[in-house]
Amino acid sequence: QVQLVESGGGLVQPGGSLRLSCAASGNIFSINVMGWYRQAPGKERELVAAISRRSSANYADSVKGRFTISRDNAKITVYLQMNSLKSDDTAVYYCGARGKDRSPLFGDMDYWGKGTLVTVSS
Repeated sequence: QVQLVESGGGLVQPGGSLRLSCAASGNIFSINVMGWYRQAPGKERELVAAISRRSSANYADSVKGRFTISRDNAKITVYLQMNSLKSDDTAVYYCGARGKDRSPLFGDMDYWGKGTLVTVSS
């Protein structure tokens, strides 16, 4: 089993920035891709960004150019730097991890954190 713990959510004004962190523990050698999904009220959970152990990244079109995902393999931690935030970015952000033997590289996550709320509002 893998445990994921998110941090860094909060209230930010439109145009502002926020950085999310997610630390993994447990059977960390079983995972490869880590990433972020989000779920806004009344909407389905959607991919924000994901990154492999070798730093190959995948982004949703809606966040390209504004969000940057990065990863510290030594700390088994993934980060999401969010800039130029909009009200549409308001959601619960969930950290996920995908098993290393899964194919293709990017896809549904196998493990989830409990989520952290990001609210973009003036």
